[in-house]
Amino acid sequence: MTYQRRRPPNLLKQQLKLSSLIIPEYYAAHTAIWSGEYNEYLGDGGRGSLKSTFAATEVVLLLMRVPNIHGVVLRKVGNTIATSVWPEYNRVIDRMGIRHLWKQQKKPYTLTYIPTGQTIQFYGLDDPGKLKSLKLPFGSVGICWFEELDQFDGPEEVRNVEQTVLRGGSWALTLKSFNPPAMARSWVNRYALEQRPGKLVHHSTYRDLPRALLGERFWEDAAHLERTNPAAYRHEYGGEVVGSGAAVFDNLQLRTLAQDELDRCDRVYHGVDWGWYPDPWAYNAVCYDAARRTLIIYDELTRRRTPNRETARLLAERGLTDPDSGPLTADAAEPKSCADYRAVGLACRAAQKGPGSVRQSMKWLQGLAAIVIDPARCPDTAAEFSEYEYARDPRTGEVLPGYPDVNNHHIDAVRYALEGVWRRRGN
Repeated sequence: MTYQRRRPPNLLKQQLKLSSLIIPEYYAAHTAIWSGEYNEYLGDGGRGSLKSTFAATEVVLLLMRVPNIHGVVLRKVGNTIATSVWPEYNRVIDRMGIRHLWKQQKKPYTLTYIPTGQTIQFYGLDDPGKLKSLKLPFGSVGICWFEELDQFDGPEEVRNVEQTVLRGGSWALTLKSFNPPAMARSWVNRYALEQRPGKLVHHSTYRDLPRALLGERFWEDAAHLERTNPAAYRHEYGGEVVGSGAAVFDNLQLRTLAQDELDRCDRVYHGVDWGWYPDPWAYNAVCYDAARRTLIIYDELTRRRTPNRETARLLAERGLTDPDSGPLTADAAEPKSCADYRAVGLACRAAQKGPGSVRQSMKWLQGLAAIVIDPARCPDTAAEFSEYEYARDPRTGEVLPGYPDVNNHHIDAVRYALEGVWRRRGN
């Protein structure tokens, strides 16, 4: 790096050792970044590998050492900033004991390094115009971090952002962190394999960390998944690319459900996707075993050209007018239909739609240890989940980003049913 090394004024009451800031697994990556040989850091890994913590720590340390530069932190969807990268940075600053050196601002999300006025600004790309509001008090953007890189729409989008943000200045670094998608042909997995000068790729897992750092419960959950679903374990905790085709749900189990499995369901959830023709009206009943991270889909209804009063009668026959039957959540696209249901005693609520809701709920479903469907009870649902695939480029055959909005009516009903669960638990 061709920059002036400096120690910020009154940085710390005492100089902290590297070991107090960065775990040993990341020492080599830290040294490589600070050597000046790299302008791009790509960090991938499984759950609990602390790759996001490392990236946030590097941004803070570099900003405090390199004058006249600012940092930009990016998520695909802006409303995820408040619950992800923003608290991550604040935890890093608190752990370093330098809270008094940083000023917080939430509209827009900004951290300002008080001694110099340098900033770390946070943006979502769900609205392309947001990034145009980027204003610097001086200097240039020297550090850009893409968190959850796999959620962005492809290398073109990432490259356009880099070209927009990283202008001017004598030095710049891009950090990119993500959990590898299961599919080998996902754009981000292929991107990680591309070799280019100045690019550093670092893979990590929870096994590289001190056991006490994550706690015994984390290690026990990981061990349980390793025993019960090795493929899901390798992907989720090992950060491995375990898929080969274009199937969206690699965690699908189609089998007969035993009655004792259903008897153990202490709480159920119901979802409805409205339809008329040619799209069907779709209903599903599910239960979720949080301890084993297993979803059981045990009931379905599918109808076409059926009035609300008739589908409401079908649900009432299944006991959904009982207050103890479990929550019923439906697509928010038809408020009148929800009102029709409530008028006959069904406690129907509309799902909360918004930028990133489909992506967030689908990633949560994909990250479960298992999605169990009884094909005898739920033939249409079983067909949808098992046949649902990523779209491919017709010229190259490469898997395209995003989730196709086709033949996914029961999938949507399941997403709506579990909205309260996946919004609380995240990806």
